Amino acid sequence: MSTFSCPNCGDDVTPTIARARMVTCPSCDSTILIESEAVRLAGDQGVMHEVPLLFDIGDTVICGKTTVTLHGHARFSYGRGFWEEFWGETPSGDPMWVSVDEGDIVVQKPVPPRNWPRAQGEFRPGRELRCQDQSFKVVEVDSAECVAVRGSFDEELKVGETYRFVNAQSSSGMLLSGEIWEGGQSWFLGFWFDPFEIKVRSQS
Repeated sequence: MSTFSCPNCGDDVTPTIARARMVTCPSCDSTILIESEAVRLAGDQGVMHEVPLLFDIGDTVICGKTTVTLHGHARFSYGRGFWEEFWGETPSGDPMWVSVDEGDIVVQKPVPPRNWPRAQGEFRPGRELRCQDQSFKVVEVDSAECVAVRGSFDEELKVGETYRFVNAQSSSGMLLSGEIWEGGQSWFLGFWFDPFEIKVRSQS
């Protein structure tokens, strides 16, 4: 989709990537949802208080054999703190998420719905899950709120919406993460990285 007018302030907005479904207006900070050649307001982007970051929107992050150029930044609060989620694409256009939580880095790709864990009942620490022919053990279950977004994403994120998060670990160190909300869910697979293993090519 080409340049369009912001439904809130009327200024021009140009998505930086073809697959963008949600963008933030650089003039008024509104979040805008792009739907089949139409656009609508999705709310405000929240307040993204400045904190030290290893990388930012526009940077290219190299984690092992994975290279991701970052397009969007979301922040989630879980009461005792918050973590950062960056959405981006690989050179081949595959979507990826790069998370930063207490200095640790997780790089994950979406799991196709056909491969989501099939589980009955509540998720709880210690429970076994199966995903893509691998076994995972749940290590963390918590709730968090999306408090701020900026940049572009391939899905809609709502400031103020609360999500249930599930993290499960395999014996090989792979991390399976689930996000569950009213009416939907998403799952992601990837690995932890030490910050010293990360290479960053800055946009500047």
